[in-house]
Amino acid sequence: MDDQDVSANPRGSFRQFLEHLSGAGKAIGVLTSGGDAQGMNAAVRAVVRMGIYVGAKVYFIYEGYQGMVDGGSNIVEADWESVSSILQVGGTIIGSARCKAFRSREGRLQAARNLVQLGITNLCVIGGDGSLTGANIFRKEWSGLLEELAQNGQINKEEVEKYSYLNVVGMVGSIDNDFCGTDMTIGTDSALHRIIEVIDAIMTTAQSHQRTFVLEVMGRHCGYLALVSALACGADWVFLPESPPEEGWQENMCVKLSENRARKKRLNIIIVAEGAIDTQNKPITSEQIKELVVTQLGYDTRVTILGHVQRGGTPSAFDRILASRMGVEAVVALLQATPETPACVVSLSGNQAVRLPLVKCVQMTQDVQKAMDERRFKDAVQLRGRSFENNLNTYKRLAIKMPDTQIPKSNCNVGVINVGAPAAGMNAAVRAAVRVGIADGHKMFAVYDGFEGFAKGQIKEIGWGDVGGWTGQGGSILGTKRTLPGKYLTEIAGQMRTHSINALLIIGGFEAFESALAMADARSNHEEFCIPVCVLPATISNNVPGTECSLGSDTGMNAIVETCDRIKQSASGTKRRVFIIETMGGYCGYLANMGGLAAGADAAYIFEEPFDIRDLQANVEHLTEKMKTTIQRGLVLRNESCSENYTTDFIYQLYSEEGKGVFDCRKNVLGHMQQGGAPSPFDRNFGTKMSARAMQWITTKLKESQGKGRRFVSDDSICVLGISKRNLVFRPVAELKKETDFEHRIPKEQWWLKLRPLMKILAKYKASFEVSDSEELEHVHHRGHEEPAAI
Repeated sequence: MDDQDVSANPRGSFRQFLEHLSGAGKAIGVLTSGGDAQGMNAAVRAVVRMGIYVGAKVYFIYEGYQGMVDGGSNIVEADWESVSSILQVGGTIIGSARCKAFRSREGRLQAARNLVQLGITNLCVIGGDGSLTGANIFRKEWSGLLEELAQNGQINKEEVEKYSYLNVVGMVGSIDNDFCGTDMTIGTDSALHRIIEVIDAIMTTAQSHQRTFVLEVMGRHCGYLALVSALACGADWVFLPESPPEEGWQENMCVKLSENRARKKRLNIIIVAEGAIDTQNKPITSEQIKELVVTQLGYDTRVTILGHVQRGGTPSAFDRILASRMGVEAVVALLQATPETPACVVSLSGNQAVRLPLVKCVQMTQDVQKAMDERRFKDAVQLRGRSFENNLNTYKRLAIKMPDTQIPKSNCNVGVINVGAPAAGMNAAVRAAVRVGIADGHKMFAVYDGFEGFAKGQIKEIGWGDVGGWTGQGGSILGTKRTLPGKYLTEIAGQMRTHSINALLIIGGFEAFESALAMADARSNHEEFCIPVCVLPATISNNVPGTECSLGSDTGMNAIVETCDRIKQSASGTKRRVFIIETMGGYCGYLANMGGLAAGADAAYIFEEPFDIRDLQANVEHLTEKMKTTIQRGLVLRNESCSENYTTDFIYQLYSEEGKGVFDCRKNVLGHMQQGGAPSPFDRNFGTKMSARAMQWITTKLKESQGKGRRFVSDDSICVLGISKRNLVFRPVAELKKETDFEHRIPKEQWWLKLRPLMKILAKYKASFEVSDSEELEHVHHRGHEEPAAI
């Protein structure tokens, strides 16, 4: 499997790939600058290993631009082993520092001399907009700086010609997610993990004492962390720099808090971005808010300022995968660059790595600040991008209940049901569906215990307050079963008639997809099924056709990665040990493959890529070679259904036998711990936004049918809501049928298999790799017509 060239790649074999992308004779410098962010080390590791892989020399530039100016021992060639064991480490191992000297031409002159001495003409800069702007100025001045150095006699004419241009590629490392052009910056997801851990802990103590907590999170100029954490924990109120509260907010907030208390809510959570302002651009501080709540309402109120806790700790699985993808893409962009190529920044758009012009992205980022300074707050929100605006609108809809008298009644009843195995984030999705449905004027009905419960009539109307505090709960509060509706169709139709169900939201895994298909087939016999039905994919296996990302898979991935981190730590203590870890996922290798990428595994065995005894032997030999280096440990992931005969026990015994005298083996079956636990911030946010969007679709369908007899028979009235590349799409289940392998319960084509070679390359195997869908620079769009993917 791993030692061979993967020639299935349409762009040709490994050899052609290397010819196309040779780094021979090239030198790449990598630096981290500005504030640190979790995941920077994963990006550094990917740049170093991909650079070495294609034959380039890669240099660490320690202490950011300061190290570049100072030179000497601050610029050191990196080797494969120097980035071992850093994936799971927060911060940046090569250091970061603010640098005054680099802002002057003299400083940049000195930096250019230090780079030319080592032949470095390719720079990979991981930092915020300030760091990237500095890199671009440096690039523009490069030829002038070299001329000046030659005049001063510090370099010769040949060097001026040989190193005539500088290539720059940026990656955005910033916990604030404050850079325009990318959906997520490296470090944001991990910072949200820290914030949500604190909020979850605070909520339990606040409930015990009936307290109000004011939480201050980072974000001097950007409210992303505050907004998403407010969405993810269902906060009562949130203060953001981009969207200040309207005049008279003090009274409105106090009314909202007392209404929530009157609804028997024992705690209030208020989240404040450190850069929060009012409409006059005056700061709103957490202390001010505390004073207000205490004097106006007399509530016991506490302030917690999270500070640098948000920057610390280990990076999340999302950040490791993002940074690894970005790092590899950055090296490819550097090698493909010509003197005419403008500096670019590697970004994430939906689920795709893209390259964007650095100058344009920096300009847009600065435009946001300008709009805020000029009190054009609507523009500021729009300039932040569709995802930010989406989050804000969703938060407003879910946090504030309109008085019943102001909601026009639709006279429609909508059911919500969980189907299949429990997945983290299901409860956040149910909460969002219930609240959006009520806001749209529907009556919402919860169906308990899946289709079995449906058939037995376990159906109850559910209100706005009933779903309070659900976002952070793991598992499924409604209860869920794997039972398909097949044998209960008549009973279910009867219950739908009894409760006048006009639309159904099914939240679940492959069973949810199969259930929707069964209901579509049963429409000719039961007219009760002629209603809009939407499937929201929720399963840790990520095996539902019609989407690239399922609710719950991020939480499952984090459980795998946390365990792998602990196991690697124990292995590095004992030395010469290989761990074989079995993950869940049915026949879908998503968890094993992406978990392997995030945890830095040596191999991952999956059903989608057949392997045989020769591959196992090659992996053992690879590990034997590895034990001769300073990295004396191995990690191998195996998907539970990757092979009928090559079981976890078989692989463990084979490795143990073949590795005798070189390394010993341990095995670990992760089992159901991957399904449990509190949902990750990503899954809380994802479930909330996807569910709100599904309800919007249902409402639109119901409105279309009003006065027309309300019978839905077309394929587009039973759909799966999913992410496809960069957009949210509703795909009819009938259309998805032909794209599905029903025997193995997986889609016939899976996007993440394109990332498989990335794991192999970073583990020192040969593999051909199709990097991004486009090698061209893309335009940065302020607004798009398509619907943005909810990443």
